[in-house]
Parts: sequence; structure tokens; C-alpha cells
Amino acid sequence: MAPLASTLAAFTAILAAVQASPVATGAASPAAPAASAATTGGSTVGNPFTGKQIYANPYYASEILSSAVPSLSAPYNTKASSVAKVGTFAWLDSTAKVPSMGTYLADIQKQNAAGASPPIIGAFVVYDLPNRDCSAAASNGEFSVANNGLANYEKYIDSIKAQLQAYPSVDTVLLIEPDSLANLVTNLNVANCSAAESAYKAGVTYAMQQLNLPNVAMYLDAGHAGWLGWSANIGPAAQLFGSLYTSAGSPSQVRGLATNVANYNGFNLASAPSYTSGDSNYDEKLYINALAPLLTQQGFPAHFITDTSRNGVQPTKQQAWGDWCNVVGTGFGVRPTTNTGDALADAFVWVKPGGECDGTSDSSAPRYDYHCSLSDALQPSPQAGTWFQAYFAQLLENANPSF
Repeated sequence: MAPLASTLAAFTAILAAVQASPVATGAASPAAPAASAATTGGSTVGNPFTGKQIYANPYYASEILSSAVPSLSAPYNTKASSVAKVGTFAWLDSTAKVPSMGTYLADIQKQNAAGASPPIIGAFVVYDLPNRDCSAAASNGEFSVANNGLANYEKYIDSIKAQLQAYPSVDTVLLIEPDSLANLVTNLNVANCSAAESAYKAGVTYAMQQLNLPNVAMYLDAGHAGWLGWSANIGPAAQLFGSLYTSAGSPSQVRGLATNVANYNGFNLASAPSYTSGDSNYDEKLYINALAPLLTQQGFPAHFITDTSRNGVQPTKQQAWGDWCNVVGTGFGVRPTTNTGDALADAFVWVKPGGECDGTSDSSAPRYDYHCSLSDALQPSPQAGTWFQAYFAQLLENANPSF
């Protein structure tokens, strides 16, 4: 991985022209009616995406422009360059990545001062809990519950807070800890998850409290329809979100929940795909509308963002709904937009940088997870988080809408 400063410098000229796509553009859906307070709960922060564009972070753009574009022939090389323009969340998945946040926020501040229109917002994934990815193996993190993990995590959160406080004029969206709380709903039978339960709860609570800053809007991760949308899971999930929110002091800058992160589910399907196996909440729209009243009962703000970065092909070619690793046949989905057609949905966003691998298919690798060598996973695949050119090419070819 190239040092961030050199990467940013190398692509500054390109990114000056390659601005993030305005959130209000993309494949439009019918305009959503205004949400009532009774529907959405108690958050005091408004929709942070309205009238804004998400920052096209230079690291993802550099992966595309240096790895993808040279490997593609026309017209896909030009199409790939267009992907680099799409505002995509930056993942703070290690302490070493936190300084990049300051670099990006400084760049956003500079572009906004120069008259960026619409104004640019930062978008980051907070992802470094101890015993991270507790029910799988592909994305295990740097902290362990058994080795001072919670204290180290709190220092990580403190460092993020310092970056945000250094740029108070830059509005920023934070997505808090993908998969973490969902694992506490369904996977406490996994030893690594049960060992992490108290640390997950304490860590997410600490993040909500410390990152509750005026220029921040937070969304906790809520899995997806095929995980927490089942009747046995959705009630306990709402109770968990409400309990942690209350214990954190009901932070005003917690806007709601994020769904479908790094997943493939459609938002508003005409019928249930076969692999949804009878779940009445077979897409993300059904899921958030079933979850919202349960959240409201718990006093949790029921607003949502949904990751559409890889859900362009519906139904997917998943053999089972829980198959999450590098699924074959997928495509880039709707670009970031606030035109969601649902009052509960603040925006469709790109959280997963399409082309970064979900996990390796090499069974001898230390972070191997069997899902990555199933028949519906594209193979061979490298380690999680590294560039997977064949997967990017698949997403680009199957993009819906196309580039």
C-alpha cells in the first residue's frame, strides 16, 4: 500500500476534475414524503445528505485509476474512470488509517472553500472493535478482547474525535461498526462473539458518546434483511439498538441505522428471490419499514441509509442468503442519492468500495473463511481488503444503471 500522502498527491490533479457525484443524482426514485416525528423517533439531526455530495476518497480512486483502468480495454477503461468519481465511504479499519481522515477532511475543507457545489461531506466507516468480525475470519482486526482491546479501541475512537474536532466546518457521516451488533443478536453461540459481547456494547456506546459532535451524523450498522429481518431477530435487534442508545445518553447526532453494508440485497423488489426462504422482509425496504416502528418504541431514531454499491443485479446468484463473500454475477448499483422513494430512507450510499476483496479463497491463508470458496463465490480471490481486479470488472460489466 502506498503512503497516503504520496497517493493523495499523485491523484490531486485527477480528483480536481473527478468530483464526487452529487448525492441527489443517480437513478431517481419517486420523491419521498416528509417523515413524521412519530414515524422516525427522536433524532435532532436532519438528513445529512440533503443538498450535499459525498467525498470521492482518493485511496479508492487511486485503486481504480492505477489498478483497474490500465487492465481494461475500451469502453470499460473509460467506465472505470467514472466509478472513481462516485462518492464512497472511506474505511477506518485500523489505527494506521486514522490519519488519512485528517488528510481527507482537509481536502474537503479546501474544496468547499473554493466553492464546491453541492458542498462536500465526509463519509467514513468506524471499524476496529476488539474481536472484530467475530463470527467469521476474513476481516479479523488488530485488537483482541483478551489483550486490552477495549482500552485500545477507546484510544482509536479518541483519535477519530480529534480529527473531527480539527475540522469543525466539515460535515461528516460516520457509519459505526458493521456487523458488530448484528452478531450480538444472532451469533452469541460463537465463542469469539460471546467473549466480545461486553466489549462490543461498551465500544459502540463509547463511540456514540465521544463522536457526538455538531458536525457529525452517525448511523449504527443494522445488518441486512437476510440477517436481522427474520421475525425471531428483528425484535431483539430493535431492543439492543434502543438499549445502547439510551445507555449512551440518547446522543443527538445519532441519526439512525445503516443496512446492507457490503451486501447485495435489493431495495424494492417485485417478488421474493428463492434464496430468501420465506422471510417476509425479503428486501431492504421491507426490512426498514418493519424495523422502524420497533425502533420508535425503543426511542431510537428510525432513519436509514442503505448500501447500494453492489446490488445492481437482482435477484443475485447467491445459493444461500447468508453467502456474503465475492458473490458471482453482481454489479454496481444505484449511485448515491437521496431520491429513495421512502420517507425512512435518508439516502442510498456506496459504503463498500467495489473491487476491494471480501476474503481469500486460499484455504491455507490465515484469514481464510469457507464462504470464500463456495460455488457462488468468484475465485481465486486475494485477502480481504486487497484489490480484486476480476471482481471489479464483474461489477462494472453488470452495473445497473450502467456507467
